[in-house]
Amino acid sequence: MFWVLFLLSAWAVAGLACLRLCLAAVRAAAVEPHAAVGEHTLTLYEAAFLSGGPRRVADLTLVSMARQRRLLLAHTGWATVVDPCGRDDMERSVIGAIGPGGQSRIAPVRAAAAAADAVRSLADRLVGAGLAVPDGGAGGVAAGVRRVRVAAVTVCALGLVALALPLPATEPRLLIALWFALPLALTLGCLAITRMEIHPYARWASPAGQRLVGALVRQADGTADDRTFLTSVAVRGVHAIGEPDLRAAFAHRERHAGDHWERRA
Repeated sequence: MFWVLFLLSAWAVAGLACLRLCLAAVRAAAVEPHAAVGEHTLTLYEAAFLSGGPRRVADLTLVSMARQRRLLLAHTGWATVVDPCGRDDMERSVIGAIGPGGQSRIAPVRAAAAAADAVRSLADRLVGAGLAVPDGGAGGVAAGVRRVRVAAVTVCALGLVALALPLPATEPRLLIALWFALPLALTLGCLAITRMEIHPYARWASPAGQRLVGALVRQADGTADDRTFLTSVAVRGVHAIGEPDLRAAFAHRERHAGDHWERRA
């Protein structure tokens, strides 16, 4: 009966993960949008935060300044200041992160700009308006889904270990496998329901914020102007960049992402 300990562990892992996902979904649904949300038009910075968090805001600022030729992003992964006068708090944060020398690698600039006061103020405003998840996504639906997926894999692993144990003839392995199928069915069912009801899983945006981001994308007219280009970067990230030089600069950043914090982005 030693396999029962593994079964109890499987139930504990599956049950806890599903419970946390349910609680995250309830919290997300309980976020009340501000009364003026229906009339609110997202700025690109707001759309970037709701789509990808603080680092997406930093990426958008870097790309925007590069498009205006006020910042050079070299294919080697370095950022160089051309115009030291930032036009808003985000740009001033980027320039400050680059430093007085006017040149720095993109990775540390991105990290410093993402942690700047300007981004925190933006996050606070979005949370206050009911457009962003208060806890920054750490306990949100997306994180809950990841936990349930890990739980499903863990249940399978525990089941295989239990089946690999020497068992008496009175305990058929098929019956043990069926017992482990129950917590696995719980996790898979929870994932299926969440996908039908909540998908896509937003880490940063509340349901109201997701609707506004979707509306912003639909309003883009599909032309190749700067506004549409930057909207794509804000919503989809730097991988939406079609310009070879800019893509090379950010690809270089990713290739040199040996720092732990860069790998977690």
